[in-house]
Amino acid sequence: MYLEGKVPKAGAARALVWFLTSSFFLLTSSPAVSAAEAVRPDILLLMPDQMRGDSLSVVGHPVVKTPNLDALAAGGTLFRRAYSTAPSCIPARHALLTGQSPQASGVVGYAMRPLTAPTLPARLAEAGYATVLVGRNMHQDPKSGALGYQQQILGSTYIPGDDYDEALKQANPASGGIRAIVERLRLDNNRWPAEPWPLAEELHPTAWIVRQARGVIAATASRQPLFLTASFYAPHPPLFPPARLFQRYLASQLPPVAMGDWVDVAALSPAGSANGQRIRLEGETLRRAQAGYFGLIEQIDEQVGELIAEFRRRSEQAGRPWVVVLTSDHGEMLGDHGYFRKCEPYEGAANIPLVIAGSPQLRLTNHAHSNQPVGLEDIMPTLLELAGLAAPAGMDGRSLVPVLRGEPALVRPWLHFEHSPTYGEAQAFHALTDGRTKYIWRPKDGAEQLFDLRSDPSELHDVARSPVQSATLKAWRARLVERLAGRPEGFSDGTRLVAGRPYPAIQKR
Repeated sequence: MYLEGKVPKAGAARALVWFLTSSFFLLTSSPAVSAAEAVRPDILLLMPDQMRGDSLSVVGHPVVKTPNLDALAAGGTLFRRAYSTAPSCIPARHALLTGQSPQASGVVGYAMRPLTAPTLPARLAEAGYATVLVGRNMHQDPKSGALGYQQQILGSTYIPGDDYDEALKQANPASGGIRAIVERLRLDNNRWPAEPWPLAEELHPTAWIVRQARGVIAATASRQPLFLTASFYAPHPPLFPPARLFQRYLASQLPPVAMGDWVDVAALSPAGSANGQRIRLEGETLRRAQAGYFGLIEQIDEQVGELIAEFRRRSEQAGRPWVVVLTSDHGEMLGDHGYFRKCEPYEGAANIPLVIAGSPQLRLTNHAHSNQPVGLEDIMPTLLELAGLAAPAGMDGRSLVPVLRGEPALVRPWLHFEHSPTYGEAQAFHALTDGRTKYIWRPKDGAEQLFDLRSDPSELHDVARSPVQSATLKAWRARLVERLAGRPEGFSDGTRLVAGRPYPAIQKR
Protein backbone atom coordinates (compact mmCIF):
# COMPACT_ATOMS: atom_id res chain seq x y z
CA MET A 1 0.00 0.00 0.00
CA TYR A 2 1.04 3.57 -0.40
CA LEU A 3 0.30 4.80 3.15
CA GLU A 4 3.66 5.83 4.59
CA GLY A 5 5.24 3.44 2.08
CA LYS A 6 4.28 0.43 4.23
CA VAL A 7 2.30 -2.71 3.50
CA PRO A 8 -0.14 -3.75 6.25
CA LYS A 9 0.31 -7.34 7.36
CA ALA A 10 -3.32 -8.37 6.81
CA GLY A 11 -3.19 -6.77 3.38
CA ALA A 12 0.07 -8.44 2.38
CA ALA A 13 -1.62 -11.03 0.19
CA ARG A 14 -3.50 -8.36 -1.72
CA ALA A 15 -0.35 -6.27 -1.95
CA LEU A 16 1.59 -9.24 -3.37
CA VAL A 17 -1.11 -9.81 -6.00
CA TRP A 18 -1.02 -6.10 -6.81
CA PHE A 19 2.80 -6.15 -7.15
CA LEU A 20 2.85 -9.25 -9.33
CA THR A 21 0.00 -8.08 -11.55
CA SER A 22 1.50 -4.61 -11.91
CA SER A 23 4.79 -6.26 -12.88
CA PHE A 24 2.89 -8.38 -15.37
CA PHE A 25 1.40 -5.21 -16.90
CA LEU A 26 4.88 -3.69 -17.20
CA LEU A 27 6.59 -6.78 -18.61
CA THR A 28 3.94 -7.83 -21.11
CA SER A 29 3.06 -4.44 -22.57
CA SER A 30 4.36 -4.56 -26.12
CA PRO A 31 5.98 -1.45 -27.59
CA ALA A 32 3.70 -1.89 -30.58
CA VAL A 33 -0.01 -1.62 -29.90
CA SER A 34 -2.91 -2.11 -32.28
CA ALA A 35 -4.75 0.86 -33.72
CA ALA A 36 -7.84 -0.06 -31.72
CA GLU A 37 -5.87 -0.21 -28.47
CA ALA A 38 -4.15 3.08 -29.25
CA VAL A 39 -7.43 4.98 -29.35
CA ARG A 40 -9.11 3.30 -26.42
CA PRO A 41 -9.29 5.95 -23.72
CA ASP A 42 -8.08 5.67 -20.18
CA ILE A 43 -11.13 5.97 -17.92
CA LEU A 44 -11.27 7.39 -14.41
CA LEU A 45 -14.53 6.87 -12.52
CA LEU A 46 -14.86 9.10 -9.45
CA MET A 47 -17.64 7.76 -7.26
CA PRO A 48 -18.53 9.37 -3.95
CA ASP A 49 -21.19 7.52 -1.98
CA GLN A 50 -24.51 9.16 -1.13
CA MET A 51 -23.71 12.53 -2.79
CA ARG A 52 -26.62 14.77 -3.72
CA GLY A 53 -26.83 16.13 -7.23
CA ASP A 54 -27.16 19.69 -5.95
CA SER A 55 -23.99 19.57 -3.80
CA LEU A 56 -21.67 21.19 -6.34
CA SER A 57 -20.91 24.88 -6.48
CA VAL A 58 -21.18 24.74 -10.29
CA VAL A 59 -24.94 24.09 -9.98
CA GLY A 60 -25.38 26.95 -7.54
CA HIS A 61 -25.12 25.38 -4.11
CA PRO A 62 -25.07 28.27 -1.62
CA VAL A 63 -22.16 27.07 0.53
CA VAL A 64 -20.41 23.95 -0.82
CA LYS A 65 -17.13 24.72 -2.57
CA THR A 66 -16.06 22.29 -5.30
CA PRO A 67 -13.64 24.13 -7.64
CA ASN A 68 -11.95 21.00 -8.96
CA LEU A 69 -15.21 19.25 -9.79
CA ASP A 70 -16.52 22.50 -11.24
CA ALA A 71 -13.47 22.61 -13.53
CA LEU A 72 -14.20 19.04 -14.60
CA ALA A 73 -17.75 20.07 -15.50
CA ALA A 74 -16.43 23.06 -17.44
CA GLY A 75 -14.36 20.65 -19.52
CA GLY A 76 -17.27 18.39 -20.38
CA THR A 77 -21.00 17.89 -19.88
CA LEU A 78 -22.94 18.18 -16.62
CA PHE A 79 -26.18 16.19 -16.55
CA ARG A 80 -28.36 18.08 -14.08
CA ARG A 81 -31.23 15.60 -14.25
CA ALA A 82 -29.25 12.44 -13.60
CA TYR A 83 -30.97 9.96 -11.30
CA SER A 84 -30.29 6.83 -9.38
CA THR A 85 -32.96 4.56 -10.81
CA ALA A 86 -33.11 2.60 -7.52
CA PRO A 87 -31.67 5.01 -4.95
CA SER A 88 -29.82 2.79 -2.49
CA CYS A 89 -26.34 1.27 -2.65
CA ILE A 90 -26.96 -2.27 -3.90
CA PRO A 91 -29.42 -1.78 -6.78
CA ALA A 92 -27.85 1.52 -7.87
CA ARG A 93 -24.40 -0.04 -8.22
CA HIS A 94 -25.94 -3.05 -9.96
CA ALA A 95 -27.34 -0.67 -12.59
CA LEU A 96 -23.98 1.06 -12.97
CA LEU A 97 -22.06 -2.21 -13.32
CA THR A 98 -24.44 -3.90 -15.77
CA GLY A 99 -26.02 -1.09 -17.77
CA GLN A 100 -29.42 -2.50 -16.84
CA SER A 101 -32.27 -0.57 -15.30
CA PRO A 102 -33.87 -2.09 -12.19
CA GLN A 103 -36.90 -3.06 -14.27
CA ALA A 104 -34.66 -4.96 -16.70
CA SER A 105 -32.48 -6.66 -14.09
CA GLY A 106 -35.12 -7.36 -11.43
CA VAL A 107 -32.91 -5.83 -8.72
CA VAL A 108 -35.44 -3.25 -7.56
CA GLY A 109 -34.50 -2.79 -3.89
CA TYR A 110 -31.93 -3.21 -1.17
CA ALA A 111 -31.06 -6.88 -1.66
CA MET A 112 -28.27 -8.82 -3.31
CA ARG A 113 -28.10 -11.60 -5.82
CA PRO A 114 -25.08 -12.82 -7.80
CA LEU A 115 -24.46 -10.81 -10.95
CA THR A 116 -24.90 -12.86 -14.11
CA ALA A 117 -24.91 -10.04 -16.68
CA PRO A 118 -21.61 -8.84 -18.18
CA THR A 119 -20.15 -5.97 -16.12
CA LEU A 120 -18.45 -2.80 -17.25
CA PRO A 121 -15.04 -3.63 -15.72
CA ALA A 122 -15.20 -7.20 -17.05
CA ARG A 123 -15.94 -6.03 -20.57
CA LEU A 124 -13.09 -3.53 -20.41
CA ALA A 125 -10.72 -6.15 -18.99
CA GLU A 126 -11.56 -8.47 -21.90
CA ALA A 127 -10.60 -5.63 -24.24
CA GLY A 128 -7.15 -5.30 -22.68
CA TYR A 129 -7.73 -2.73 -19.96
CA ALA A 130 -6.13 -2.84 -16.55
CA THR A 131 -9.18 -2.62 -14.27
CA VAL A 132 -8.63 -1.42 -10.71
CA LEU A 133 -11.02 -0.57 -7.89
CA VAL A 134 -9.70 1.57 -5.04
CA GLY A 135 -11.76 2.32 -1.92
CA ARG A 136 -15.31 1.35 -1.15
CA ASN A 137 -16.42 -2.01 -2.55
CA MET A 138 -19.30 -2.20 -5.02
CA HIS A 139 -21.67 -3.69 -2.44
CA GLN A 140 -22.71 -6.75 -4.42
CA ASP A 141 -23.21 -10.41 -3.54
CA PRO A 142 -19.79 -11.91 -2.68
CA LYS A 143 -20.64 -14.78 -5.04
CA SER A 144 -20.27 -12.26 -7.87
CA GLY A 145 -16.52 -12.27 -7.30
CA ALA A 146 -14.38 -9.31 -8.32
CA LEU A 147 -16.94 -8.04 -10.88
CA GLY A 148 -14.22 -7.74 -13.53
CA TYR A 149 -11.78 -5.74 -11.42
CA GLN A 150 -8.35 -7.31 -11.72
CA GLN A 151 -7.15 -5.38 -8.66
CA GLN A 152 -9.07 -4.25 -5.57
CA ILE A 153 -7.49 -2.06 -2.89
CA LEU A 154 -10.34 -1.81 -0.44
CA GLY A 155 -11.13 0.79 2.18
CA SER A 156 -14.31 1.63 4.06
CA THR A 157 -15.48 3.01 7.39
CA TYR A 158 -17.17 -0.14 8.63
CA ILE A 159 -15.21 -3.23 7.57
CA PRO A 160 -12.49 -4.21 10.04
CA GLY A 161 -9.36 -5.67 8.53
CA ASP A 162 -9.69 -4.27 5.01
CA ASP A 163 -6.67 -2.64 3.38
CA TYR A 164 -7.43 0.81 4.74
CA ASP A 165 -8.14 -0.39 8.26
CA GLU A 166 -4.89 -2.33 8.41
CA ALA A 167 -2.92 0.59 6.99
CA LEU A 168 -4.54 2.93 9.51
CA LYS A 169 -3.68 0.66 12.44
CA GLN A 170 -0.11 0.35 11.22
CA ALA A 171 0.28 4.11 10.80
CA ASN A 172 -1.46 4.92 14.10
CA PRO A 173 -1.69 1.85 16.37
CA ALA A 174 -3.37 3.86 19.13
CA SER A 175 -6.34 4.50 16.85
CA GLY A 176 -7.50 0.89 17.15
CA GLY A 177 -8.70 1.00 13.53
CA ILE A 178 -11.58 2.71 11.79
CA ARG A 179 -14.41 1.02 13.67
CA ALA A 180 -12.88 2.01 17.00
CA ILE A 181 -12.67 5.64 15.83
CA VAL A 182 -16.30 5.68 14.76
CA GLU A 183 -17.38 4.18 18.07
CA ARG A 184 -15.30 6.59 20.17
CA LEU A 185 -16.78 9.55 18.32
CA ARG A 186 -20.29 8.07 18.86
CA LEU A 187 -21.01 8.31 15.18
CA ASP A 188 -23.15 6.08 13.01
CA ASN A 189 -22.92 4.76 9.46
CA ASN A 190 -26.51 5.74 8.69
CA ARG A 191 -27.40 8.74 10.88
CA TRP A 192 -26.84 12.45 11.29
CA PRO A 193 -24.41 12.94 14.23
CA ALA A 194 -21.18 14.63 13.10
CA GLU A 195 -17.76 15.25 14.59
CA PRO A 196 -14.38 16.37 13.24
CA TRP A 197 -11.91 13.70 12.11
CA PRO A 198 -9.63 13.20 15.14
CA LEU A 199 -6.37 12.17 13.43
CA ALA A 200 -3.99 13.68 10.89
CA GLU A 201 -5.77 14.44 7.61
CA GLU A 202 -3.54 12.11 5.61
CA LEU A 203 -5.01 9.21 7.59
CA HIS A 204 -8.60 10.08 6.64
CA PRO A 205 -10.22 7.43 4.38
CA THR A 206 -10.74 9.95 1.58
CA ALA A 207 -7.07 10.96 1.57
CA TRP A 208 -5.99 7.32 1.71
CA ILE A 209 -8.19 6.37 -1.26
CA VAL A 210 -6.77 9.17 -3.40
CA ARG A 211 -3.22 8.24 -2.42
CA GLN A 212 -3.82 4.62 -3.45
CA ALA A 213 -5.42 5.73 -6.73
CA ARG A 214 -2.45 7.93 -7.54
CA GLY A 215 -0.20 4.96 -6.84
CA VAL A 216 -2.15 2.86 -9.32
CA ILE A 217 -1.74 5.53 -11.99
CA ALA A 218 2.01 5.61 -11.41
CA ALA A 219 2.37 1.81 -11.36
CA THR A 220 0.30 0.82 -14.42
CA ALA A 221 2.22 0.58 -17.69
CA SER A 222 1.40 3.61 -19.81
CA ARG A 223 0.91 1.47 -22.93
CA GLN A 224 -2.04 -0.32 -21.35
CA PRO A 225 -5.43 1.42 -21.16
CA LEU A 226 -6.54 1.90 -17.56
CA PHE A 227 -10.01 1.77 -16.04
CA LEU A 228 -9.60 3.13 -12.53
CA THR A 229 -12.51 3.44 -10.10
CA ALA A 230 -11.85 5.73 -7.13
CA SER A 231 -14.75 4.74 -4.89
CA PHE A 232 -15.24 6.94 -1.83
CA TYR A 233 -17.31 6.14 1.24
CA ALA A 234 -17.83 9.87 1.85
CA PRO A 235 -20.08 11.80 2.10
CA HIS A 236 -22.04 8.80 3.38
CA PRO A 237 -22.09 8.80 7.21
CA PRO A 238 -20.17 8.60 9.47
CA LEU A 239 -19.94 12.37 9.12
CA PHE A 240 -16.37 13.16 10.14
CA PRO A 241 -14.64 15.65 7.83
CA PRO A 242 -11.31 17.28 8.67
CA ALA A 243 -11.68 19.65 11.61
CA ARG A 244 -10.84 22.77 9.58
CA LEU A 245 -13.67 22.05 7.12
CA PHE A 246 -16.11 21.05 9.84
CA GLN A 247 -15.49 24.27 11.74
CA ARG A 248 -15.66 26.43 8.64
CA TYR A 249 -19.05 25.09 7.67
CA LEU A 250 -20.33 25.40 11.22
CA ALA A 251 -19.41 29.08 11.02
CA SER A 252 -21.15 29.49 7.63
CA GLN A 253 -24.65 30.62 6.77
CA LEU A 254 -26.06 27.17 6.10
CA PRO A 255 -29.20 26.69 3.98
CA PRO A 256 -32.54 25.66 5.46
CA VAL A 257 -33.92 22.22 4.67
CA ALA A 258 -36.59 21.97 2.00
CA MET A 259 -39.94 21.37 3.70
CA GLY A 260 -42.83 20.91 1.32
CA ASP A 261 -46.29 22.23 2.10
CA TRP A 262 -47.45 18.63 1.72
CA VAL A 263 -45.39 17.39 4.72
CA ASP A 264 -47.04 16.66 8.08
CA VAL A 265 -44.36 18.45 10.08
CA ALA A 266 -46.18 17.88 13.38
CA ALA A 267 -45.73 14.12 12.96
CA LEU A 268 -41.95 14.44 12.78
CA SER A 269 -39.75 14.06 15.85
CA PRO A 270 -36.41 15.84 16.42
CA ALA A 271 -35.18 12.55 17.88
CA GLY A 272 -35.82 10.71 14.62
CA SER A 273 -37.58 7.46 13.86
CA ALA A 274 -36.20 4.11 14.97
CA ASN A 275 -34.75 3.36 11.53
CA GLY A 276 -33.36 6.88 11.06
CA GLN A 277 -35.44 7.58 7.97
CA ARG A 278 -37.80 10.25 9.32
CA ILE A 279 -36.68 13.20 11.44
CA ARG A 280 -37.23 16.89 11.94
CA LEU A 281 -33.63 18.02 11.61
CA GLU A 282 -33.30 21.48 13.11
CA GLY A 283 -31.08 23.73 15.19
CA GLU A 284 -27.59 22.61 16.12
CA THR A 285 -28.32 19.01 15.11
CA LEU A 286 -29.06 20.15 11.56
CA ARG A 287 -26.06 22.49 11.44
CA ARG A 288 -23.66 19.78 12.52
CA ALA A 289 -25.09 17.26 10.06
CA GLN A 290 -24.77 19.76 7.21
CA ALA A 291 -21.25 20.78 8.27
CA GLY A 292 -20.22 17.13 8.37
CA TYR A 293 -21.78 16.31 5.01
CA PHE A 294 -20.60 19.42 3.16
CA GLY A 295 -17.15 19.16 4.70
CA LEU A 296 -16.74 15.61 3.40
CA ILE A 297 -17.70 16.76 -0.10
CA GLU A 298 -15.23 19.63 -0.08
CA GLN A 299 -12.51 17.27 1.13
CA ILE A 300 -13.19 14.98 -1.84
CA ASP A 301 -12.94 17.98 -4.16
CA GLU A 302 -9.63 19.06 -2.64
CA GLN A 303 -8.19 15.57 -2.98
CA VAL A 304 -9.25 14.74 -6.54
CA GLY A 305 -7.72 17.79 -8.21
CA GLU A 306 -4.23 16.32 -8.38
CA LEU A 307 -5.61 12.83 -9.02
CA ILE A 308 -7.38 14.04 -12.16
CA ALA A 309 -4.27 15.96 -13.26
CA GLU A 310 -2.00 12.92 -12.86
CA PHE A 311 -4.49 10.68 -14.64
CA ARG A 312 -4.67 13.05 -17.59
CA ARG A 313 -0.91 13.49 -17.66
CA ARG A 314 -0.36 9.74 -17.89
CA SER A 315 -2.76 9.49 -20.84
CA GLU A 316 -1.29 12.47 -22.64
CA GLN A 317 2.25 11.21 -22.26
CA ALA A 318 1.16 7.90 -23.79
CA GLY A 319 -0.73 9.62 -26.62
CA ARG A 320 -3.95 8.06 -25.38
CA PRO A 321 -7.36 9.73 -24.99
CA TRP A 322 -8.85 10.01 -21.50
CA VAL A 323 -12.32 10.16 -19.96
CA VAL A 324 -13.23 11.22 -16.43
CA VAL A 325 -16.67 10.47 -14.98
CA LEU A 326 -18.07 11.82 -11.71
CA THR A 327 -21.20 10.26 -10.28
CA SER A 328 -22.71 8.74 -7.13
CA ASP A 329 -24.90 5.77 -6.33
CA HIS A 330 -27.65 7.94 -4.79
CA GLY A 331 -28.11 11.11 -2.79
CA GLU A 332 -28.99 11.97 0.80
CA MET A 333 -32.24 13.57 1.98
CA LEU A 334 -30.33 15.48 4.73
CA GLY A 335 -33.52 16.57 6.47
CA ASP A 336 -35.47 17.63 3.38
CA HIS A 337 -39.20 17.02 3.83
CA GLY A 338 -38.48 15.30 7.14
CA TYR A 339 -36.33 12.52 5.66
CA PHE A 340 -32.78 11.30 6.21
CA ARG A 341 -30.90 8.59 4.28
CA LYS A 342 -32.04 7.44 0.81
CA CYS A 343 -34.60 5.17 -0.97
CA GLU A 344 -36.95 8.09 -1.71
CA PRO A 345 -38.03 9.56 -5.07
CA TYR A 346 -37.36 13.16 -4.04
CA GLU A 347 -34.46 15.14 -5.45
CA GLY A 348 -32.29 14.90 -2.34
CA ALA A 349 -32.12 11.09 -2.54
CA ALA A 350 -32.69 10.28 -6.22
CA ASN A 351 -30.92 13.10 -8.06
CA ILE A 352 -27.17 12.51 -8.39
CA PRO A 353 -24.17 14.29 -9.88
CA LEU A 354 -23.11 13.15 -13.33
CA VAL A 355 -20.24 14.86 -15.15
CA ILE A 356 -18.44 13.36 -18.13
CA ALA A 357 -15.37 15.01 -19.63
CA GLY A 358 -12.80 13.77 -22.13
CA SER A 359 -9.73 14.68 -24.13
CA PRO A 360 -9.99 16.53 -27.45
CA GLN A 361 -9.41 13.36 -29.51
CA LEU A 362 -12.85 12.12 -28.44
CA ARG A 363 -14.60 15.20 -29.88
CA LEU A 364 -16.65 15.83 -26.74
CA THR A 365 -18.09 19.27 -26.09
CA ASN A 366 -17.20 21.33 -23.04
CA HIS A 367 -19.10 23.81 -20.88
CA ALA A 368 -22.22 21.79 -21.70
CA HIS A 369 -25.27 21.40 -19.48
CA SER A 370 -28.01 18.85 -20.13
CA ASN A 371 -31.41 18.59 -18.48
CA GLN A 372 -32.27 15.31 -20.17
CA PRO A 373 -33.28 12.54 -17.74
CA VAL A 374 -30.48 10.00 -17.51
CA GLY A 375 -29.58 7.19 -15.09
CA LEU A 376 -26.66 5.17 -13.81
CA GLU A 377 -27.39 2.44 -16.35
CA ASP A 378 -26.40 4.90 -19.10
CA ILE A 379 -22.76 5.05 -17.99
CA MET A 380 -21.77 1.58 -19.19
CA PRO A 381 -23.04 1.94 -22.78
CA THR A 382 -21.50 5.42 -22.93
CA LEU A 383 -18.05 4.25 -21.87
CA LEU A 384 -18.18 1.16 -24.07
CA GLU A 385 -18.96 3.31 -27.11
CA LEU A 386 -16.12 5.69 -26.30
CA ALA A 387 -13.84 2.65 -26.01
CA GLY A 388 -15.02 1.29 -29.37
CA LEU A 389 -16.61 -1.77 -27.79
CA ALA A 390 -19.97 -3.39 -28.52
CA ALA A 391 -22.68 -3.31 -25.89
CA PRO A 392 -23.69 -6.73 -24.52
CA ALA A 393 -27.18 -8.08 -25.03
CA GLY A 394 -29.76 -7.30 -22.37
CA MET A 395 -28.45 -3.85 -21.57
CA ASP A 396 -31.19 -1.21 -21.72
CA GLY A 397 -29.09 1.79 -20.69
CA ARG A 398 -28.61 4.41 -23.40
CA SER A 399 -25.32 5.77 -24.70
CA LEU A 400 -24.87 9.46 -23.93
CA VAL A 401 -22.14 9.94 -26.54
CA PRO A 402 -24.38 11.91 -28.94
CA VAL A 403 -25.20 14.36 -26.15
CA LEU A 404 -21.53 14.55 -25.14
CA ARG A 405 -20.70 15.52 -28.73
CA GLY A 406 -23.32 18.25 -28.83
CA GLU A 407 -25.67 16.44 -31.19
CA PRO A 408 -29.41 17.22 -30.88
CA ALA A 409 -30.23 13.71 -29.70
CA LEU A 410 -33.05 12.69 -27.37
CA VAL A 411 -31.79 10.09 -24.89
CA ARG A 412 -35.31 9.08 -23.84
CA PRO A 413 -38.64 10.90 -23.40
CA TRP A 414 -38.76 10.10 -19.69
CA LEU A 415 -36.96 8.05 -17.07
CA HIS A 416 -38.49 5.49 -14.70
CA PHE A 417 -37.02 4.98 -11.24
CA GLU A 418 -38.25 2.93 -8.31
CA HIS A 419 -37.48 1.29 -4.98
CA SER A 420 -39.12 -1.58 -3.12
CA PRO A 421 -39.76 -1.33 0.65
CA THR A 422 -36.66 -0.90 2.80
CA TYR A 423 -37.75 1.22 5.77
CA GLY A 424 -41.39 0.24 5.50
CA GLU A 425 -44.18 -0.34 2.99
CA ALA A 426 -45.00 3.38 2.75
CA GLN A 427 -41.50 4.19 1.53
CA ALA A 428 -41.76 2.13 -1.69
CA PHE A 429 -42.31 4.11 -4.88
CA HIS A 430 -42.35 4.31 -8.64
CA ALA A 431 -41.56 7.62 -10.31
CA LEU A 432 -41.23 9.11 -13.78
CA THR A 433 -39.55 12.31 -14.91
CA ASP A 434 -38.72 14.04 -18.17
CA GLY A 435 -36.45 16.49 -16.37
CA ARG A 436 -39.23 19.07 -16.15
CA THR A 437 -42.06 17.25 -14.38
CA LYS A 438 -41.89 14.45 -11.80
CA TYR A 439 -44.69 11.98 -11.12
CA ILE A 440 -44.60 9.73 -8.03
CA TRP A 441 -46.83 6.75 -7.24
CA ARG A 442 -46.77 4.90 -3.93
CA PRO A 443 -47.70 1.23 -4.48
CA LYS A 444 -48.74 0.70 -0.87
CA ASP A 445 -51.88 2.82 -1.14
CA GLY A 446 -51.84 4.40 -4.62
CA ALA A 447 -50.99 7.91 -3.39
CA GLU A 448 -49.75 10.23 -6.14
CA GLN A 449 -47.60 13.35 -6.24
CA LEU A 450 -46.75 15.71 -9.09
CA PHE A 451 -44.01 18.33 -9.10
CA ASP A 452 -42.94 21.00 -11.60
CA LEU A 453 -39.15 20.79 -11.36
CA ARG A 454 -38.64 23.93 -13.45
CA SER A 455 -40.49 26.29 -11.13
CA ASP A 456 -40.20 24.17 -7.98
CA PRO A 457 -36.86 22.29 -8.00
CA SER A 458 -37.06 21.67 -4.22
CA GLU A 459 -40.48 19.99 -4.57
CA LEU A 460 -42.16 22.30 -2.10
CA HIS A 461 -45.56 22.23 -3.82
CA ASP A 462 -47.33 19.02 -4.77
CA VAL A 463 -49.73 19.91 -7.60
CA ALA A 464 -51.29 16.47 -8.03
CA ARG A 465 -54.61 17.72 -6.64
CA SER A 466 -54.64 20.96 -8.58
CA PRO A 467 -57.57 21.03 -11.03
CA VAL A 468 -55.45 22.75 -13.65
CA GLN A 469 -52.99 19.84 -13.53
CA SER A 470 -55.56 17.06 -13.87
CA ALA A 471 -54.76 16.37 -17.54
CA THR A 472 -51.03 16.35 -16.81
CA LEU A 473 -51.53 13.98 -13.90
CA LYS A 474 -53.64 11.66 -16.03
CA ALA A 475 -51.02 11.60 -18.80
CA TRP A 476 -48.20 10.68 -16.42
CA ARG A 477 -50.33 8.02 -14.74
CA ALA A 478 -51.01 6.48 -18.16
CA ARG A 479 -47.28 6.34 -18.86
CA LEU A 480 -46.66 4.45 -15.63
CA VAL A 481 -49.56 2.08 -16.37
CA GLU A 482 -47.86 1.21 -19.65
CA ARG A 483 -44.40 0.98 -18.09
CA LEU A 484 -45.46 -1.42 -15.33
CA ALA A 485 -47.70 -3.62 -17.49
CA GLY A 486 -46.48 -7.20 -17.38
CA ARG A 487 -44.40 -6.74 -14.21
CA PRO A 488 -44.56 -9.78 -11.89
CA GLU A 489 -45.94 -7.75 -8.97
CA GLY A 490 -49.15 -6.95 -10.86
CA PHE A 491 -48.91 -3.18 -10.34
CA SER A 492 -50.62 -2.58 -13.70
CA ASP A 493 -53.39 -4.47 -15.47
CA GLY A 494 -52.70 -2.51 -18.65
CA THR A 495 -55.46 0.01 -18.02
CA ARG A 496 -54.93 1.16 -14.42
CA LEU A 497 -52.43 1.07 -11.56
CA VAL A 498 -53.06 -1.54 -8.87
CA ALA A 499 -51.91 -0.71 -5.33
CA GLY A 500 -51.36 -3.09 -2.44
CA ARG A 501 -49.38 -5.71 -4.33
CA PRO A 502 -46.30 -7.47 -2.86
CA TYR A 503 -43.08 -5.73 -3.90
CA PRO A 504 -40.00 -7.93 -3.25
CA ALA A 505 -36.56 -6.41 -3.73
CA ILE A 506 -35.46 -9.17 -6.13
CA GLN A 507 -37.67 -10.05 -9.07
CA LYS A 508 -37.40 -12.96 -11.48
CA ARG A 509 -36.38 -11.81 -14.95
